[in-house]
Amino acid sequence: MSAAEFLDLSIQIGLGLILLGLAVAFIRLAIGPTLADRVVALDMMNITIIAFCALYAILIEDPSLLDVAIVVALVGFLATVALARYAERYFDREKKAPDAEAGHAKGGSDD
Repeated sequence: MSAAEFLDLSIQIGLGLILLGLAVAFIRLAIGPTLADRVVALDMMNITIIAFCALYAILIEDPSLLDVAIVVALVGFLATVALARYAERYFDREKKAPDAEAGHAKGGSDD
């Protein structure tokens, strides 16, 4: 087996494993059960897509796909930050909601 054949075989196996990881992350994204699980699954999908672009660029010997991987990484980072801020606000609202209900249950009125 020559070096080129070994490289091609390694890349093919790597692409298959990346697709398997992408499928597992998609399943976690679909079934959840929490928002945090979905955010982590989305981030994992982003990383596997970047790895797929990089390996595929090596396979077809086209470095322009690396530019696509960089753009996907930047957009994925921004999406992760946005989802983290959303989750932070969501959980802050959940923490405040039971306190407000407890105040009304004790007989406090806002009149």
